[in-house]
Amino acid sequence: MSDSSNHWSKNDLQAYLLLYCANADFTEREEEMELIKSKVNSSDYKAISKEFDNDNDYQSIQKVQDAIKRLNMSETQIAELIAETKNLFLADGNFDAAERALFAGIKKLLG
Repeated sequence: MSDSSNHWSKNDLQAYLLLYCANADFTEREEEMELIKSKVNSSDYKAISKEFDNDNDYQSIQKVQDAIKRLNMSETQIAELIAETKNLFLADGNFDAAERALFAGIKKLLG
């Protein structure tokens, strides 16, 4: 089991959060994966993806909260993360109920 502490960079956090969102409907679509991979280099993506695959939902949320606090992110940076998550949800042209619910939760978690 992974613990919630991490030493992520802001890019790592962004990649992890986007992976978390891409899995909202339990289906990683090609458009979503392309968007995530465009935000982070290949080796970082592989490491973050492997970490994400080993975490449960609770661990994921704890890691995101820990990273935001540790990185001392500004309101502007958090707003950018929220915008990125919305872009991910819209990437495949389908913003379904599960994705809308998770987006509302992400805004509350980050905001």
